[in-house]
Amino acid sequence: MLTFVPGAVVWPDHFALLDPVHRLARVARLIRDFHDAVQGFVPPADACWRVFIPADGADIIAHHDLAPWNLVVNGDQEWVFIDWDGAGPGTRLWDVAYALHGFVPLSAHPTWQRDDAAMRLRIFADAYGLDEAQRQCLAPLLSQRTRAMHDFLRQQAIDGVQPWARLWHEGHGDAWRSDAEYIEQYEQLWFGALMS
Repeated sequence: MLTFVPGAVVWPDHFALLDPVHRLARVARLIRDFHDAVQGFVPPADACWRVFIPADGADIIAHHDLAPWNLVVNGDQEWVFIDWDGAGPGTRLWDVAYALHGFVPLSAHPTWQRDDAAMRLRIFADAYGLDEAQRQCLAPLLSQRTRAMHDFLRQQAIDGVQPWARLWHEGHGDAWRSDAEYIEQYEQLWFGALMS
């Protein structure tokens, strides 16, 4: 169903809206509600998907771009995700790992790097309702999912596919690589936060 929701896209100018942890938790619950809603959906055998980066499985129909640049917030009223053109087979954890990168955020960039990243990671995981097994799998997936975005942009730049090639040349590939390295460097911190 196509509809219009008034509001502001969170990234980058309104990211402070997600500073309060109860709002970060709201994002996690919104994602969980979406994942639960699609859990039993069986797509037609001839369905065509525009999934740009192959996921780690196909348990659900995932969004594949759950990030603050795709979240429209209308105060404390309606919060909705947009940009569903890349939805397709994937897994809960593939979507969650990508969402954590953007919503915590897990960033190497000094402007976005946070001292409370591990705590925010835990709040998100708790609000989503990840079980222990999912948490154990998630820690290494955080860097894998982030690096997959870098590798995708690099390949699209090599192939000259737009708009990805432009994004690569604007430095987005470097940002994703730096974020993946940052996440890998602190993987034990993220694991500890998830499991504590």
